[in-house]
Amino acid sequence: MTAHPLTWLYAPGDRPQVVAKALASGADVVVVDLEDAVASDRKDYARAATADLLAHPPAVPVHVRVNALDSPWGERDIAALAPAPGLSGLRLAKITSPAEVARVARRARADLYALLETALAVEQAYAIACSHPNLRGIALGEADLRADLGVRDDTGLDWPRSRVVVAARAAGLPPPPQSVHPDTRDLDGLEASCAHGRALGFLGRAAIHPRQLPVIERAYLPSEAEIERAETVLKAAATDQGAQALPDGRFVDAAVVTAAQRTLSLARRR
Repeated sequence: MTAHPLTWLYAPGDRPQVVAKALASGADVVVVDLEDAVASDRKDYARAATADLLAHPPAVPVHVRVNALDSPWGERDIAALAPAPGLSGLRLAKITSPAEVARVARRARADLYALLETALAVEQAYAIACSHPNLRGIALGEADLRADLGVRDDTGLDWPRSRVVVAARAAGLPPPPQSVHPDTRDLDGLEASCAHGRALGFLGRAAIHPRQLPVIERAYLPSEAEIERAETVLKAAATDQGAQALPDGRFVDAAVVTAAQRTLSLARRR
């Protein structure tokens, strides 16, 4: 997997033809969904089809979003898929406590990703982020969280978003990706939402349609101007004169250098 994945494309586990298209879409990670995208009477089929897919490692990293642990299917999902040779990660739906992550980690050696979808989960964000060495990331599930909080306006989610970004950083995890933008035709809205998410500290985004992928990647890759500024900072830092001011008035210290290095690391994807 790329060091800086920016796009995670969801595909329903009971539709192998859609999963195949997702694998060819150019997404950094394909997330086969056994949870919300699959009806109750299709859960067993989706699990079996996904196990077949992961019998050998696919060309693209594949994560599986399993059903919630307290559902009738979650434990069966983990038992069937944890040993699969082609599994790159398990995305754990509706996690609310560190104990739930540890419970899965005892049974699965795969990388784990916790999805926080309730007020309780957000309150526990840092504890969940520190719950087990196999936990590689946390993210919000905003559709469920919006319903749980009764939020009517998108700005009502900014505090939980920032809480998750801070918790991930404090726990030494990568910046979380944004939750999906549900309107697959509203690409202008997606672009604006990505810009806002980037400003909050997110890195990349989950998608539900391939047409969303180029918008997400463009939004999260640094612009030419950002790259130029980062190169200027690193050139100044190379003189080893400590903190200093650039000709344009910007002050350069260790934190600014770290941010510039991060920018250029992302720019290598271009």
